[in-house]
Amino acid sequence: TGCATALMCGVKTNVNTVGVDHRAKFENCIDSYNTHVPSLIDWAQKHDKSTGIVTNTRLTHGTPSALYAHSPSRYWEDDSRMSHNAQIMCKDIARQLIEDKPGRNINVLLGGGRRHLLPEGEEDREERDQRGRRRDGKHLLDEWVHDKKQRSLHAEYVWNKGQFDQINPNRTDYLLGVFGYSHLDFEVDRNKGPSGDPSLMEMTVKAIQILKKNSNGFFLMVEGGRIDHAHHHNNARRALEEVAALDDTIAAAMQQISITDTLIVVTADHSHVITFGGDNTPRGNPITGFDSRVSDVDNKPYTTLLYGNGPGYSHASPSGRHNISSINPLDVNFVQQSAVPRRYETHSGEDVPVYAIGPGSYLFSGTIEQSYIPHAIAYATCMSPDTSHCERPPSDDASAAKTHRHSLVPNFHNMAPSYPNVSPNIYSNNNMNNRPMPASSPVEERKYPDYYSPNQYGGGQNSDPNSGRTPGFNREFGFWSAAVELQPQLILLSLMWLLLLFG
Repeated sequence: TGCATALMCGVKTNVNTVGVDHRAKFENCIDSYNTHVPSLIDWAQKHDKSTGIVTNTRLTHGTPSALYAHSPSRYWEDDSRMSHNAQIMCKDIARQLIEDKPGRNINVLLGGGRRHLLPEGEEDREERDQRGRRRDGKHLLDEWVHDKKQRSLHAEYVWNKGQFDQINPNRTDYLLGVFGYSHLDFEVDRNKGPSGDPSLMEMTVKAIQILKKNSNGFFLMVEGGRIDHAHHHNNARRALEEVAALDDTIAAAMQQISITDTLIVVTADHSHVITFGGDNTPRGNPITGFDSRVSDVDNKPYTTLLYGNGPGYSHASPSGRHNISSINPLDVNFVQQSAVPRRYETHSGEDVPVYAIGPGSYLFSGTIEQSYIPHAIAYATCMSPDTSHCERPPSDDASAAKTHRHSLVPNFHNMAPSYPNVSPNIYSNNNMNNRPMPASSPVEERKYPDYYSPNQYGGGQNSDPNSGRTPGFNREFGFWSAAVELQPQLILLSLMWLLLLFG
């Protein structure tokens, strides 16, 4: 949640707190009162954009909660883990989602976590042996439905794939889908029938179809959060299957939007202590299988993928490392070996990548802080306080006359070239960095496939196959040269979570 707050709100905070700044102390309700920080969803709603969250974790879990909640404890998903005094003075995360802004105004909410939305004693509709955890007696699912009816909104609540598949995005403006008592199942375990759950890809596509009806645009955060959970169990096969599911999700999302007016940012909140190695391992060797040679120390086989710590540690035999030669490492339940015993594997500390494509993608290059990312997104999509680089598109005149609002789009004609580690100063009213810009500098060359949009970046280069540059790439700006005609959209697709804004 600390990293999620940095990624969603642009502010560093303390471990296990969410949506608050560094002054809030863990589980100190009073401390959190004056430390609330707004998120990308707050900014998007302020600009009349539709908003959504899609996750295969609980909707009240660490990453999604940073977009709508302000809590001194990430563990306050319902009131059952709050002290008596905290219950009187602070709202739990689930209540903030359903009752407060911006949560109650989020158009699409798809994920898991019914247990935090149901009162104690309430039987779960899917897992009949499970009950709600709320001690205050509130039935927040019913409250969500009641609130939308009171406001005469076109809203639907669903809890299985059959109901989800029946939703018509053209007739639905608000959709709440809570498909799991806790987290959703891993993709390889998912019930794909009507009584089961939709996939991350299916949820994302439906969300985009609902949200993109808004002419002012939309913001959608999509999290592939179960990658993390599989790693914690040293279960590399499930982790990789979740990565593949995320890849399918990104591909499907790309079919719903256009990168000529959509900013896509892909990143992660952390890595894991998984290693990838081998000795002359041949091409085509199964990634979850054994290396082609045994250890030159104990003469026992080992897998290509291993972990630095976690439950895979085993010294079951007197001779040391457990011999796994009789175990099938390709089995989905196989647990990779680890160097240090732990009940759960830990995160690791190396930098993680940030990938970007589309309008404003040049802002994401070099080594950056987590908290820079939402400010760069806001700057690229004209949601930041500084809009001096933005302008109203001519096509907006008619709609603005009716609504008395004017949407802004970025005009990057006069922006700096996107050479590495030098980008506009998004934290000041001055569009350019304070450092002097050389008249001619090397540009970070981004090679985008031309089939997405012919000549999407302006006149660009000749189609010389030896030039090392993609035809249509504008070398002077390292970007696109028709910003005035386009309206920015954003997708933040993540290895652990994804964001999407269309506008």
